[in-house]
Amino acid sequence: MPLPSPFFERTSKLCTSMSYKEWSGYYAVKSYETAYVPEYFAFRHSAGLLDVTPLFKYSVKGKDAASFLSRVMVKNINKLKVGRVSYLCWCDDDGKVIDDGTVMHISEEEFFVTSADPSFLWLKRYTRGYVVEINDVTDSICGLALQGPTSREILRKCTGYDIDQLKFFAVTEAVIDGFDVRISRTGYTGDLGYEIWTENKNALKLWDTIMDAGKDYDILPAGLDALDITRIEAGLILKGADYHNAAHVLIEDRKVSPYELGLGWTVNLDREPFNGQAALQLEKEKGSFWGTVGLDISWPELETIYAKYGLPPEVSGEAWRTSIPVYAEDDHYKQIGYATSGTWSPTLKKNIAIAILEKPYDVIGSQLQFEVTVEHTRHLVSAEVCKTQFFNPERKRSNPGLETVSA
Repeated sequence: MPLPSPFFERTSKLCTSMSYKEWSGYYAVKSYETAYVPEYFAFRHSAGLLDVTPLFKYSVKGKDAASFLSRVMVKNINKLKVGRVSYLCWCDDDGKVIDDGTVMHISEEEFFVTSADPSFLWLKRYTRGYVVEINDVTDSICGLALQGPTSREILRKCTGYDIDQLKFFAVTEAVIDGFDVRISRTGYTGDLGYEIWTENKNALKLWDTIMDAGKDYDILPAGLDALDITRIEAGLILKGADYHNAAHVLIEDRKVSPYELGLGWTVNLDREPFNGQAALQLEKEKGSFWGTVGLDISWPELETIYAKYGLPPEVSGEAWRTSIPVYAEDDHYKQIGYATSGTWSPTLKKNIAIAILEKPYDVIGSQLQFEVTVEHTRHLVSAEVCKTQFFNPERKRSNPGLETVSA
């Protein structure tokens, strides 16, 4: 049976839809109202507040902490400065992705790691020879994601820390309502946003303070349904949908590398040995089999197909995470990959998806055929291959405090 998070006393009273799902053993709100739409637009036009406590969280300390993390991660953490956050992934010895997450450099010998899957035992496996201590703080640290255009103004009212100075993918220690918090300029919506971490005992005070400060900024509590749409718009992959943990799959074909997931930019090859280094070096030299892309699915062609049945075009009311075949443009019998998740984008007014394609079919701007089912019959519509990042507003990286100083 799922457990309530430290915020459940607040979230449960606001969840009039009674719609929950299990997230890593916790009750997680899918949508607070019957429809997720107000929550989605809060993320995009004001601010949404999401409970992210179910993320797995680890404290990594010691004089060898940076070297240890560099050993198990694809990125060289020795180069990560104090106060900075890095998004990355970690691999098995064959260079296949186990999980992705963030590493925050808190102080000279302290890091804070978040992940989608439990990784404590996997991390402990590689500590031999390093002066490092790893603690699983998943059950003692709670978190809220405050995301959206007005999130900065809301946090400015909550803390004495000059939030205008906090750069994109930076982290700081601060105080809110008399208790200690950790604020990172991170999130899963592809928009301006922050994640706030604190001890469980402070959970309700943190929720109340942020919600009270956000009243004048149209803040809304938000659930996972709205989040799923925003992360697809932002081109952010999801474990369990767009890829699977290499340690959990039953067949080799389900394993993917960072290069195949579009995460090659996180890999630092020219350094001390790390997990999967040799395999990744070989793949970089020889090339990958798969490539992860975005798909812009033709709406006019959907209208034409549905019109044959006297119907208006239909799209799912929620983001979908089912595998859908895609075919070569000039050969409707040649499957070249599959879409892993997708959605109708209320902001972009497009039917979009994330897909994994065989190379060289992953070329940006090329065309392919996307499978749809209408009235129990399979059809194909055109889709354009594009970058996974459909939505990327300037405000996400904006720094008004620093811009004022430089001016």
